[in-house]
Amino acid sequence: MTDTADNAYARAGVDIEAADRAVDLMKEWVEKARRPEMLGGLGGFAGLFDASALTSYKRPLLATSTDGVGTKVAVAQMMDKHDTIGFDLVGMVVDDLVVCGAEPLFMTDYIATGKVVPERIAAIVKGIAEACVEAGCALVGGETAEHPGLLAPDEYDVAGATTGVVEADDLLGASLVREGDVVIAMAASGLHSNGYSLARHVFFTRAGWTVDRHVDEFGHTLGEELLVPTRIYTKPALAIARETETHAMAHITGGGLANNLARVMPPELKATLDRATWTPAPVFDVVRRVGEVAQPDLEATLNCGVGMVALVAPDSVDAALARLEELGIDSWVAGEVGVDPAQQGTVELVGQHPGW
Repeated sequence: MTDTADNAYARAGVDIEAADRAVDLMKEWVEKARRPEMLGGLGGFAGLFDASALTSYKRPLLATSTDGVGTKVAVAQMMDKHDTIGFDLVGMVVDDLVVCGAEPLFMTDYIATGKVVPERIAAIVKGIAEACVEAGCALVGGETAEHPGLLAPDEYDVAGATTGVVEADDLLGASLVREGDVVIAMAASGLHSNGYSLARHVFFTRAGWTVDRHVDEFGHTLGEELLVPTRIYTKPALAIARETETHAMAHITGGGLANNLARVMPPELKATLDRATWTPAPVFDVVRRVGEVAQPDLEATLNCGVGMVALVAPDSVDAALARLEELGIDSWVAGEVGVDPAQQGTVELVGQHPGW
């Protein structure tokens, strides 16, 4: 007897019925992550977004960003907790987009897995949708792919892309940065989604800890700490970009604070940040001590407590700090911009964190 196409595909390891059930389960969450400009729903070959609103711009610039969450997915799989990793995915892409002053409009996602478990896929999409709501963008579509033989049944990876828009006259960046600008740091919620290869090596390989180990410094288990979702700065960052004289911003991801801030520094200027102005969350100090990681290596890998930085004109600092506080973001003056005699657009960290 000849197999039907569905049966043959299932015998090869791909479960179409499970994929259909996953779509049914995620519909509720995707519906929550809509904007008025979004057309249609799940099931189309492409997501649709009504761009007629862009006619109100004099010169609209489209911005796009794509990313994943790296090896943080391995921790989610170890914990069998999947409803926060989507939040990390959105945070990685929308906060890259917002640094140029762009408002994220819509997002798409891609989930690859060894075996489609509908409840797990729905949990991932739930996190993505909730984060899109917080960022103010629509989740217009996505794709779930089953890769038996390439990924183990419980393994998956996620990626996503977002598109946004900024008025050309409101574009932020290095060309606007001036001597005397003040560096405002915005607190990270934790490790965010970078440096997990280092963190996993320190905690699981070197120290031999497990995800259910209670860590006094954290006040909860190691796994709970490692799964703290990435903070989404989109709306607060857009608020200060629109309401104050903010010249540039930097999303602090892989490479750490100095390397990411240097990406928006003109060659003739130098930013100097004082570590004494903040105390990183305990997780950073624990990685440092347990792993015996030298501070330069730590700072070149992890965000060390700062998830976003804004370069603001001196007379806008108080207003920017007040607005960020109003929107629930801990922030502080971490340094200032001066002349760089070496003409390299460098960023220097001086001083030491309290208690380090």
